[in-house]
Amino acid sequence: MGGVRITWYGHAAFGVVPDQGPRVITDPYTPAGVGYPPIRDSADLVLVSSDDDDAHCRADLIAGTPAVLNALEVALGAGEATKAGLTVRAIAAAEWDGHPDRAVPGQNGMYRWEMEGIRFAHMGDVGNPLTSAQQGFFEGTDVLFALAGGYLTILLPDLMEMIERVRPKLIIPMHFRTLTYRPRNTLWIESFLQHFDPSDVDFACDHTVRLCAADIPTQTRVLVMDYLR
Repeated sequence: MGGVRITWYGHAAFGVVPDQGPRVITDPYTPAGVGYPPIRDSADLVLVSSDDDDAHCRADLIAGTPAVLNALEVALGAGEATKAGLTVRAIAAAEWDGHPDRAVPGQNGMYRWEMEGIRFAHMGDVGNPLTSAQQGFFEGTDVLFALAGGYLTILLPDLMEMIERVRPKLIIPMHFRTLTYRPRNTLWIESFLQHFDPSDVDFACDHTVRLCAADIPTQTRVLVMDYLR
């Protein structure tokens, strides 16, 4: 079995490219809004957690003519859908109750899929404590793209409650403060890492990593990536 190449573009946007199968980009953003560079890679499939949040839904900015799958629509429908050869499961979630840009919290979808024998899960833009069903959605996750910045999304104690319950094998933080990211109240990565033993944290020191199923740890570890400049 082959592997995948994972690239963090910034915010909640990742490229996940398998040796065989569709090239995936998650939750593409509006560069001017979040401060990260434009995403220049193309994709076969773009996964978005909603269709009304410019920081998470800009599939129109991805090069080429990729298929697009809205996780919220999947969650509100059958809970599972297949597009571009990839089967995606999703569950609905709400944005932060105190979101400064919305009078009423918007809805979005958290989603997961499997490729090259690796089970991926993306937390979308959830902003509130997870219900038992939402926590259970992440059981069996190999790679969790986790909202690690607190402000505007789920608070870290609520995030850790889920992590401690489901024990994802490899956590890749996203949506935390960097020197580029614009929202100033979002937490730096150190706030998230304080919840883990230093021996369980690795730093990729790069925006791209290659991962095979055999590389998945048996106990929870954190892999901090740089963003693509």
